[in-house]
Amino acid sequence: MSTHYPIAIIGGGLGGLTAAKVLHVNGIESAIFELEASAEARTQGGMLDIHTENGQKALHAAGLYEDFRKIIHEGGQAMRLLGPDGTVHVSEEDDKDRGRPEVDRGDLRDLLLNSLPAGTIRWDRKVTGAQALDGGRHEVTFTDGSTITTDLLIGADGAWSRVRPLLSDAMPAYTGISFVEADLHDAETRHPRSAAVIGGGFFICLGDQRGILAHREADGSLHVYTALKTGEDWLDTIDFSDSPAAKSAVLSHFDGWDEDLRGLIADADGPLVPRRIHALPIGHRWGHVPGVTLLGDAAHVMSPFAGEGANLAMFDGAELGRAIAAHPGDIEAALATYEEALFPRSEVSAAESAENLRTMFGEHGLEQMVAFFSGGPGAE
Repeated sequence: MSTHYPIAIIGGGLGGLTAAKVLHVNGIESAIFELEASAEARTQGGMLDIHTENGQKALHAAGLYEDFRKIIHEGGQAMRLLGPDGTVHVSEEDDKDRGRPEVDRGDLRDLLLNSLPAGTIRWDRKVTGAQALDGGRHEVTFTDGSTITTDLLIGADGAWSRVRPLLSDAMPAYTGISFVEADLHDAETRHPRSAAVIGGGFFICLGDQRGILAHREADGSLHVYTALKTGEDWLDTIDFSDSPAAKSAVLSHFDGWDEDLRGLIADADGPLVPRRIHALPIGHRWGHVPGVTLLGDAAHVMSPFAGEGANLAMFDGAELGRAIAAHPGDIEAALATYEEALFPRSEVSAAESAENLRTMFGEHGLEQMVAFFSGGPGAE
């Protein structure tokens, strides 16, 4: 027998949590269904820069802005841009006035989780499918065989959303860029050369249509991403269970690069982690369907090269919550209001992300990014 929930949010990431929190602030309860077994099921990791124009507005709407300020990684807005020979072309300190403070993704998720009423999240609930019922209601089925029904189904379940097919046939496509991620722990003590290369915040090194990106984490570790223009199947040629062999395969694409830069991969602690970068079509949208909508990556997954993914997911969640609160008893009016603004803002960010990808990994990526950060010729 199905249990009925007036509002069901599929996915307990930053966007889904923000939607639930803003609804709660406005006296509206919802239920989140999350595939992970618990809040501690995996390390969330990674640094996020939270933008004034969207992510921070979402935190204000959720009543969490002051608590957010307490978990900011001081110094995290510093930035360095290097070339393959190790030359530093741009170096900026964290002046605290850029409006994009850095925070650990796990800390931000915990802030949202801990702000919700007990029982809001149903853990270990992986969706196998969803179908429309009459009257704008929907039924959702889980791997354990259980089902729920809902008056409003919100797909906050990421790039490979199980809710999206109710609205759109679109699927994320490979962008041509693959990441291999690495971590260097206790960097100042165990990896001082790497710590010196990265600096205090965000790090970019570009050349030969490839790159190394990195963050200094709040716990003193370094999180490194190698970014390569490769075929979609390249990662399948590497045995990532064999760390020395995986490192060798990745390093073969950085022959001739400065040894301190290569050390960011060669000296990594633990296994390397592969990740293909996918994106939905720029301008992805759908015709209105009663009783269901999407937010975050489910609606507009894009490459990470504009830094907007988490910010947009949180802003989507906040704006959806605010629209529902502004149209009590009229879900369809709330969805119309939300989606009318969602589509153009996500299209702008998706276009920016795609353009930044082309720029960074183009023939003159380093020169164009130096010009961008310096405000010189070629900056536009």
